[in-house]
Amino acid sequence: MQSLSVMRWSRRSQRGGIISSLVSILFLFIFCAILYFARHPILRFAAEAWIIDDTLHPADAIIVISDDNFYADRATRAAEVYRQGLAPLVVASGRRLRPYAGIAELMQHDLIERGVPKDKILSIAHDADNTRDEARALAPWALKQQWRSVIIVTSNYHTRRTRYIFTRVFPRSTQVMVTAARDGDFDAERWWEKRVSIKRFTHELAGMLAAIWELNTKDRVTSAIPPVVARQLALTLHLV
Repeated sequence: MQSLSVMRWSRRSQRGGIISSLVSILFLFIFCAILYFARHPILRFAAEAWIIDDTLHPADAIIVISDDNFYADRATRAAEVYRQGLAPLVVASGRRLRPYAGIAELMQHDLIERGVPKDKILSIAHDADNTRDEARALAPWALKQQWRSVIIVTSNYHTRRTRYIFTRVFPRSTQVMVTAARDGDFDAERWWEKRVSIKRFTHELAGMLAAIWELNTKDRVTSAIPPVVARQLALTLHLV
């Protein structure tokens, strides 16, 4: 009699376990279906949240970040801001490609073509190969020129990382505003449909993680160890 009760209890437990499993599978299926049908709004929201465009007010300089695209969209946006009378000077920041020429000269040409007078352009050549190093190359100019506020122009997908880096690298006395330039290779509405756009977005995610590490961890670590070791560690982290 006792064994019969045990068998009945075991069967009920099995039925209960099967029902629980079926319910779990059903909820999982519904959740996956919701994600599938809502994937476009979710992906669109992710990109739009990554793009920032500050409300601009008059500043001392407009800084165009290096490595503009083929269509010179950053230079185009900088020229628009300049024509609005928001700053008296446009800074063409660019990497050196040769001892006698670089991206800064090309950007200056693009700005002049778009209506910015040559005498209102300050070309700054540097050897930075990432946004953090570029901000550090430009920071002494902000101090030297006593810029109280600047407008940074960069591609839409690059705005959030740019503001994060520049607000931490530039002098605290200099207010940083960031404005987004459209980019033909990154449309927040449909970025997941183009391989180059996916590459841009994932690169920015990785770049932001690297910036957080470099600005919040690496600097503290390298300042606490001997200079020779610090230089070697910095080189290793840079290569990574």
